[in-house]
Amino acid sequence: MSKIWSSAAETLRDVVFDGAIIAVGGFGLSGNPSDLIEALRDTGVTGLTIVSNNMGVDGQGLGILLENNQVSKVLASYVGENKLFARQYLDNELEVEFVPQGTLAERMRAGGSGIPGFYTKTGVGTPIAEGKEHMDFDGETYILERGIVADISLVHAYQADAVGNLIYRHTSRNFNPLVAQCGRVTVAEAEHILEGEYIDPNIIVTPGIFIQRLVQATPREKVIEQRTVRPRAVLSDAPTATR
Repeated sequence: MSKIWSSAAETLRDVVFDGAIIAVGGFGLSGNPSDLIEALRDTGVTGLTIVSNNMGVDGQGLGILLENNQVSKVLASYVGENKLFARQYLDNELEVEFVPQGTLAERMRAGGSGIPGFYTKTGVGTPIAEGKEHMDFDGETYILERGIVADISLVHAYQADAVGNLIYRHTSRNFNPLVAQCGRVTVAEAEHILEGEYIDPNIIVTPGIFIQRLVQATPREKVIEQRTVRPRAVLSDAPTATR
């Protein structure tokens, strides 16, 4: 049965609610489900807990939810590019749970796999470990981290078929597969949706069993968070070939 919906707004209309836990794919601005984030903003729901690697930048990505005062808590591993995020955090307007990047990935994978928690050495002896159960294994101390299960997950894929099988392109295959897995309801936007055929099972990254709703992504420029290029060498500085 086809999982394709007519618009991003329609996919979210009857599933989002105030106080929801929402996991969102992307790394920086790469692989952000931009249509779905904008549709989430337009619902006007508030008190959201956002689980994502980062919160975008000012005016881009998840930053637009901060601008609209819809977020009350964030679980993230990196927050350095968003001035509004920093201000809201320092002004105690926003609760933030910092999670090491690998731990964040594993917490989502665990939640999507039905695993309630796992032990890791990451964070032992730091503020990350405060208030968490400690356990020794083979003479090493570990802390207990809980799996994450989101009420709603939002992901961006390169290609999808009608039953929700997904593949990702380049850097967009970052947190998106893990986010897709950990949602009770997962909504995907895809740049290309196959009609009348299915993705080759050998290259599927996210099986359609994890996807409840699918929508065609709007073509848009892929924004680069920080563009860094190597200075072009001056011709006179180039080494001279000799025989």
